[in-house]
Amino acid sequence: MAYPKLSISTASTYHATFEQDVAGYAKAGIEGIGLWEYKLANGQDPRSIDAIQKAGLTTTICVPKVPCPLPDPMFAEPRDPKARVEELCNAIRRFAKFKPVGVMVFPGAPGNDRAENRRIAVDGLRQAAKVAEEVGVTLGLETLRKSAGSLATTFEETMDMIEDIGAKNMKVIYDTWHFWDAPNMFEVLRNHKDRFMGIQINDWPHGMRGWCDRKLPGDGMMELPEIFATLEAAGYDGWYDVEIFSDDGTFGNAFPDSLWKLSAEEFGKRSVKSFHAVWDKRKLPPPLPPRRK
Repeated sequence: MAYPKLSISTASTYHATFEQDVAGYAKAGIEGIGLWEYKLANGQDPRSIDAIQKAGLTTTICVPKVPCPLPDPMFAEPRDPKARVEELCNAIRRFAKFKPVGVMVFPGAPGNDRAENRRIAVDGLRQAAKVAEEVGVTLGLETLRKSAGSLATTFEETMDMIEDIGAKNMKVIYDTWHFWDAPNMFEVLRNHKDRFMGIQINDWPHGMRGWCDRKLPGDGMMELPEIFATLEAAGYDGWYDVEIFSDDGTFGNAFPDSLWKLSAEEFGKRSVKSFHAVWDKRKLPPPLPPRRK
């Protein structure tokens, strides 16, 4: 049977080189590669683009070194919002040469003055969206679950921010890690498939040990068969992007079963197998009870 388009976000093979990612993903039968800028060597972009093309891969969701106007725990430096926006805009121009599906952006953490920080984030993302429009790039705004710390932590807040930014070239990156347990998740998936730039997938383990303890699809407790069936029924035909953070000690927890210990090729093979197995089990969730009038 035909399966949806599958890519891997290169942070999923955190310590592999760009070259290892390209070769390994292609051998594993992956169709797309989601680039993280920290893996790209300076001055080598033409060679990197050529390598991706020769491997038959599509560049999907790209992540800048500084993806948000305001610092957050993972992207803390530089601290100055103006410097951050400048780096973000430079990354968008750089990624444009790779002809990606889109570039990921975040708002950043709320800080002590949420209203002022939201204003700074909206202004910075508006500048980024203008640069993206000039170079023909779509931006994907990803927001994080409340426990991760973000200026927008629900789909509704995400859409409100996009409306305030006023950019027609901005969509939503829907990461299952952040929204799988949201009470209105299936309603959002049914009604807003055209707003999604990509669906990032992973799984939430039983006995989750922290934010950097994500599993391959099917190895946790997410309702992924229902999520996939809902998206399929809604007509979503975009990319599914495997994004796994699985600490091997890099972020303070050396999990013995860390997926970051795998080679890019082995991780790719497991990703294909896991995604296909869950896709084959897809089923629509039970209908919602009628709303009381």
